[in-house]
Amino acid sequence: MSTAIARFTAAAITDRGRKRSSNEDAFGYAAEHGVYVVCDGMGGAAAGEIASSLAVDEVLRVVSERISQRGPAPGESESTPIPQIVREAVDAANESIHSRGERNARLSGMGTTLVGLMAGRIEDDPRVWIFNVGDSRCYRLRGHHIEQITEDHSLVEEQIRLGRMTRAEAARSPLRNVITRALGTQASVTPDVIEAELEPGDLFLLCSDGLTRELSDEKVESILRASSSERAELEELCTQLIQAANKAGGLDNITCLLVRVD
Repeated sequence: MSTAIARFTAAAITDRGRKRSSNEDAFGYAAEHGVYVVCDGMGGAAAGEIASSLAVDEVLRVVSERISQRGPAPGESESTPIPQIVREAVDAANESIHSRGERNARLSGMGTTLVGLMAGRIEDDPRVWIFNVGDSRCYRLRGHHIEQITEDHSLVEEQIRLGRMTRAEAARSPLRNVITRALGTQASVTPDVIEAELEPGDLFLLCSDGLTRELSDEKVESILRASSSERAELEELCTQLIQAANKAGGLDNITCLLVRVD
């Protein structure tokens, strides 16, 4: 379902993939508050599904509550900064998952990645804030060029940054699924929060690694470029991305959430 508010249009689809028996991905957005989230859960039994759903629900709840009461307090000249709201939301999600895992042995150790986008509320403030934990990603298509905004919190990404592994070696590594940061696995977690300026026509893709493990950035770019050349429907683009990932193997759950600046 597509939703238009202010300057943004959004759509999302999640798919189990071709090999998994369940879907541990989750997504959600509160268009009226300008927040969009994708999570990829992990854990035995149904733990991954629970962790990802909890994360999405908690982030949307906290952001919605904080935005609703965001006006400046007495004696203050400015309202709560968005990066602070984002960190509070991530903290709440982490605490919810971690505490539930500690209370239920069956869910012990469950966790989830998270990638989100939150837009400014002021019409003349052309900015968004991207936040992430783990290896779910955010890309931006501007014109005909795609750019990865987030940085993976993964073992192979650390090796690449240290110059110990090439991108090609990382793609083949048996350790490529090992993440170094997740929601819920520890009592606290620190998200990356990245400020990005907007231009009309910008298209943001939030996705789980079920997409990026199967498709190169170049392939994703070629599919998304239709949005600027033909103003394709976002749901159609999500479907095309998921179909391409499934055709390439579909080894994991796949989630795509697109947010376009109108």
